[in-house]
Amino acid sequence: MSSQVSRAARRVTHELHGIVVSAGLMQKTVKVRVAGQKWNKIVNKFYGDPKHYLVHDPNSSLRTGDVVAIAPGWPTSRHKRHVVKQIIAPFGEPIESRPAVPSLDEIIAERETKKAAKDERKAQRKQSEEEQRLALKKATATERESKRTAWEQLKAKSGQ
Repeated sequence: MSSQVSRAARRVTHELHGIVVSAGLMQKTVKVRVAGQKWNKIVNKFYGDPKHYLVHDPNSSLRTGDVVAIAPGWPTSRHKRHVVKQIIAPFGEPIESRPAVPSLDEIIAERETKKAAKDERKAQRKQSEEEQRLALKKATATERESKRTAWEQLKAKSGQ
């Protein structure tokens, strides 16, 4: 089953390498600093210009100081647009004692199952709303009919 999400995720060919500067403060999220440089025209010199990215860490397996590879992905929250690809160099606790970092295929499969479950819930909700709407329409029709018969009976009484 190849969905639009999986095709888009597999199309990504570039990755960024950075250092985890904040881990454990947010659930399933780490802050990664990626090195960069900026040219200053006045001094004619490059200066360090790091960027910080909020990265989705599904199993909370990263620790502060780890060197990681991250890849751009789909929006997980307002500011999270990247996902952990692998741990290049762990800092402190060894990788074996941490939860495993899921592969790209596992992440895509999990996302697709969540999306399928959400679509199913949405269809069920839509169907129940349609049933409620039809029941309300039927109830108002019977109510109108009963009012009409009562009105006709009242008219018939007053006409005699």
